[in-house]
Amino acid sequence: MRKLIYAINLTLDGCFDHTNMVPDDEVFDYYIDLVRNAGAFVYGRKTYQLMVPFWPEVITDQSSTKEDVEFAKAFCAVDKMVVFSRSLDKAEEKNTEIIHDNLHDEVLKLKQREGNYILTGGVDIPSQLIQLGLVDEYLFAIYPLFAGKGKRLFEGVDLAERLRLKLVDTKVYKSGCVLLHYVKS
Repeated sequence: MRKLIYAINLTLDGCFDHTNMVPDDEVFDYYIDLVRNAGAFVYGRKTYQLMVPFWPEVITDQSSTKEDVEFAKAFCAVDKMVVFSRSLDKAEEKNTEIIHDNLHDEVLKLKQREGNYILTGGVDIPSQLIQLGLVDEYLFAIYPLFAGKGKRLFEGVDLAERLRLKLVDTKVYKSGCVLLHYVKS
């Protein structure tokens, strides 16, 4: 069965607003490899609409950096993108499927298909996936700053039982960003 990996960038005070954190070259290279090796993405509408059309357009934008283009190419090459939304009717990308309900069963089906791991990001859908016990691994990139305001990770999430994780890897980058890799224990 394929693993479902949750990756997110956070500030020291637990905020996840992507505008607060700009990855350095080392962190960006890590994310390029992570995305390049993913077999599928699972997003909610908000994250999907942040990622698409932004990354597909980066490829053709003459002002894009080399790193941005590499990430965009990796992002656009993924085999399958699944978006859970009650309000979207159609997808922008040909490899994208919009699903309106039954998150648990649809993600289980996706995990049982052949292919590389499944990557999820954002907050709303991953929080639901965590509550359903479907996330296998967690990648937290902690940036050395305090946002001071904004939505915090797992705010309003009610787990039925305490979730125990095992730390399997850490990496400290020159920028001070720390990557923490956990698996369910």
